Amino acid sequence: MHRSDGSGTTYNFVYYLSDVSADWKSKVASIRRCSAMGIGAKGNEGVANNVANTKGSVGYVEYAYALQNKLTHTKMVNKAGKAVQPTMEAFQAAAANADWKSKPGYGVILANQPGDKSWPMTAATWILMYKKPVDAALRPRRLSSSPGPMRRATRWPRNSLCPMPANVVKDIEKYWATEIKDANGKPVFAAM
Repeated sequence: MHRSDGSGTTYNFVYYLSDVSADWKSKVASIRRCSAMGIGAKGNEGVANNVANTKGSVGYVEYAYALQNKLTHTKMVNKAGKAVQPTMEAFQAAAANADWKSKPGYGVILANQPGDKSWPMTAATWILMYKKPVDAALRPRRLSSSPGPMRRATRWPRNSLCPMPANVVKDIEKYWATEIKDANGKPVFAAM
């Protein structure tokens, strides 16, 4: 089962497989070709529903949907050669071990990051910001490394969204404090 619509989940899946398999990279390696195989469904909810209701099927969905639909998952072997489970700690390990400063604006793909405890198919949700926000509502807000404020309250299972590790929060807030400025060139965010 795969996503039939545009998807960051599919992008991350194809990126990871291309990174770890020369055969995949040379023979498939495109989202279009990946989406032409198997059965497509709209959104993570569609894929999760199809996997849950089709005996013997395999698919990929965001962790929250796997929890919500009580889907069976597998351990994966990570870049360090260790078999790991998909857990909040494993997602945080991937984020903590990534070289965030290697890409402008912290645009790092978290798939296949180093570390004994890193989940190999971790992905981040991105927020785009103006470097010179004209409206106070567009200015960055304090980040949190605790799960509470980052949880979606309605249809998402408790703790299904993973907070960023404290070291990453600190680096991002420091970046914001130096790079995001008002029209007069003054910083609009103060790092702690």
